[in-house]
Amino acid sequence: MSERTIISFDYAIKTILRDKANFDILEGFLSELLKRKVTVLDILESESNRRLKGGKTNRVDLKAKIDNGELAIFEIQFADQVDFFGKILYSSSKAIVEQIGKGKKFNIKKVYSINIAYFNFSNIKREYLFHADMLSFKGMHYSEQIPFAQNDELAPPPLSKKYIHPEYYLILPNMFSERIKTRFDEWMHILKNSTVKKGFKAKGTKQAGIKLDVLKMTAVEQKIYEKFLMDRQSIDSAMWTAEVKGRAEGRAEGEAIGERKGSVNEKMKIAKKLKKTGMDAKTIALVTELTMDEIKKIK
Repeated sequence: MSERTIISFDYAIKTILRDKANFDILEGFLSELLKRKVTVLDILESESNRRLKGGKTNRVDLKAKIDNGELAIFEIQFADQVDFFGKILYSSSKAIVEQIGKGKKFNIKKVYSINIAYFNFSNIKREYLFHADMLSFKGMHYSEQIPFAQNDELAPPPLSKKYIHPEYYLILPNMFSERIKTRFDEWMHILKNSTVKKGFKAKGTKQAGIKLDVLKMTAVEQKIYEKFLMDRQSIDSAMWTAEVKGRAEGRAEGEAIGERKGSVNEKMKIAKKLKKTGMDAKTIALVTELTMDEIKKIK
């Protein structure tokens, strides 16, 4: 078999990947993305997951504690929303604030914000993987920099300075062209197609192909999974319908406004000609259906 169908990554995050026995899949994904060996220590249940568990949603999240207490936050979004980047900033900020106990030192552990968006950005033509960070404060007048870092008491001397500003990753599976050039591109294929090709070598992909295999699900598990996909499809359809309907209503309103403006402009031209003939304002208003104020503005 050249390709193995697996459950979607968002469903895996809601269910299977929270099991410690399956941390190796997340570890592989993070290792290939961050380009370093990553160990997942624990999955921290978020407030939104408790609230949305078993419910319909077009967004899935997960918070993993990784090496040396650092955090990796996953956000998977299936429908566009105006506050998408606000949600990203809020989640990473919340993960930072939650690290500090009352009266404790500000010993901040780095947060990696990993965001997978299954919708399109109008200005993006080819790119499917974005990265943002802030490693230092840079002088505005001289070429001097101060690292945005703090001393890490647990790290050995060479690594005692730890950059603490969050790093953000934005992944757009729909933009992936299927041309596999890097090991992480294998994960892009998985995110886009929910399939694992024979011969994939990226960390975690082999485990994903085995542990997330749809054919290995029980009849009950398959039924639950199919309902999840149907719920997600219904939400996506509803969001798309609302968007299309909104655009149509916007166009109709715009056309109506345009027609009203055109009608008023035409009436103003007629009123101007009538005014030059000496016709009084009340009669002009009666003929053109303009208001007295509109007629007074005519010069």
